[in-house]
Amino acid sequence: MSDSSQARIGDIEREISQLQLTSTGAQAQLADLEAELKALRGEQGVNLAWQRVQLARHPKRPHALDYINRLVPDFTEIHGDRFYGEDAAIVAGFGTMLGGHAVMMVGLQKGRDTKQKLFRNFGMPKPEGYRKAMRAMEMASKFRRPIITFLDTPGAYPGIDAEERGQAEAIAYNLREMTRLQSPLIVVVIGEGGSGGALALGVGNKVFMLENAVYSVISPESCAAIIYRDSTKGALASAALKITASDLMRQGLIDGIIPEPPGGAQDDYDRAAQYLHQTVVAAIDELSPLSPEQLVEQRYQKFRQMGNFFTE
Repeated sequence: MSDSSQARIGDIEREISQLQLTSTGAQAQLADLEAELKALRGEQGVNLAWQRVQLARHPKRPHALDYINRLVPDFTEIHGDRFYGEDAAIVAGFGTMLGGHAVMMVGLQKGRDTKQKLFRNFGMPKPEGYRKAMRAMEMASKFRRPIITFLDTPGAYPGIDAEERGQAEAIAYNLREMTRLQSPLIVVVIGEGGSGGALALGVGNKVFMLENAVYSVISPESCAAIIYRDSTKGALASAALKITASDLMRQGLIDGIIPEPPGGAQDDYDRAAQYLHQTVVAAIDELSPLSPEQLVEQRYQKFRQMGNFFTE
């Protein structure tokens, strides 16, 4: 598939998502766009969902700290959960965004080379990581600072030591307590949004995805192993799971798609960070006038309505 065709597919997906959410009486325009999209996706039998999975996992794709260092020049990291220890798979800290917003940044961080991957545990947090993140977010809520979380993990760490220290409880606790935070909470899926490991930092007033990010309850390979008894059928499973930004936008599970530079964010970190910055600042400006009670209620209603496909 040519670069121009791929770019056009991204443009059409965004147009369709916006029309479905904001326009009425645009059925003819939607039908034309969907027909064009179907024709483009049919080229060479390319599985667009699987292609997005590969881009989300690209070894040179920017990670949380790559964005944080560009958006928050004075970022000061905090460490430890005050229960057990430090978890390098999650970074958290205060800083001032370009433009003057004082914020709390929390991100799931992968490694680049072998040494970093081991240090970051391949971006898979243990309970102390989630507890550190919650400690940081509660601190930000106390001072009414906006909280921005970056999701990029294949999932929470499934090892015995993590289970012994209460992995499931730590994730469940975060899910509950994030609904109660009294600060604007903005979530951005920057790469892989894998299962509860990502959702534990994903309860926000606004949830965005980068154009080539994916967000799912299970990895395509694991899904294929369960459903098709063959983990090599990940491409087939990825299409069925509806894990791309455009799929989730159409289902009302995210609030917007952040465009990436041509070819993907890995080709231009600065431009990708610029697009992300524009979206986050706009979301902060939109949410800041709301009272703490209104922020909590808006967040509750947002997630309460997910999955409701029936009307009386």
